[in-house]
Amino acid sequence: MASARIFSDAFVDEDPKKALEDLNEALKETSDNAEWLCQRAYAHILLKKYCRAVEDATKALELKSDFALAFMRKGIAEYHLNNFKQSHEAFLEGRKLDDSDKTFEIWIKRCEEKMDPENQNVTPDKPAAPTVKHDWYQTESQVIVTVMVKNVRQEDVQVNIDERELTATIKLPSGEDFNLKFHLLHPVIPQQSTFKVLSTKVEIKMKKTEAIRWEKLEGEGSQPNVKHFTPDQYPSSSHYTRNWDKLVGDIKEEEKNEKLEGDAALNKLFQQIYSDGSDDVKRAMNKSFMESGGTVLSTNWTDVGRRKVEMSPPDDVEWKKY
Repeated sequence: MASARIFSDAFVDEDPKKALEDLNEALKETSDNAEWLCQRAYAHILLKKYCRAVEDATKALELKSDFALAFMRKGIAEYHLNNFKQSHEAFLEGRKLDDSDKTFEIWIKRCEEKMDPENQNVTPDKPAAPTVKHDWYQTESQVIVTVMVKNVRQEDVQVNIDERELTATIKLPSGEDFNLKFHLLHPVIPQQSTFKVLSTKVEIKMKKTEAIRWEKLEGEGSQPNVKHFTPDQYPSSSHYTRNWDKLVGDIKEEEKNEKLEGDAALNKLFQQIYSDGSDDVKRAMNKSFMESGGTVLSTNWTDVGRRKVEMSPPDDVEWKKY
């Protein structure tokens, strides 16, 4: 039977949305259950639906006027609605019924701080918007969005790239979230778009579907009379002139000086050797890597050019051909 059901705080804490659904169903059968109304108020508080929480807590008190927990729920909801006077009154009534619960004391002091005459005209503190700069530039094949934020972790960055939309959420070292959302002027290829997290920035590279020059980053629909890209043009989202060649150079220099560790540092070293190497060095690296199944990387063409490079896995690794 519905009346036998128990909705504990732990049950609501575990999954407030599911608890709310179950409580809604239960209260359809028995709408005069003060305990269930009180717990539904708690679910509403966890889901930040404070007006609903006040309604349910008030109904619970109409059914059971000495219900201390319902006063607690009502007080918390009113507090979050900035109704500090009503919140204070609810906590005072609850303390009369249960003075052993020191939580009432904590909330009463919070309300009194907000109700202090010096703070009457002060709105509740809101987190300051993160001051994070971002910009964009483009090459013939890519659109690059750069978010200038330092020391964020890879796992704290979420980037989603669709054909015409870019969204990103970055958890800053301060604990705040920085969000970006752009409806792109032209489509990109999500499967060939990437992002990486560096020590000074997050860089998002989106692959263009066509080698055309974007006049701006965001927009609706396709532009008529699209201009084709020329290497000396780097349009900006701003209206002022900027030396984009210098910006691209600075970013590349920054990446070059990026401090990497472990495999990342080793891979960067190999890439640099290959990039700076002569044709013979590049041939030697390609031939030794391919013939050895990735277990040997040599820059000596005189040596590897005249023989087949055998596999040479580390001593603690057994080579298997799949």
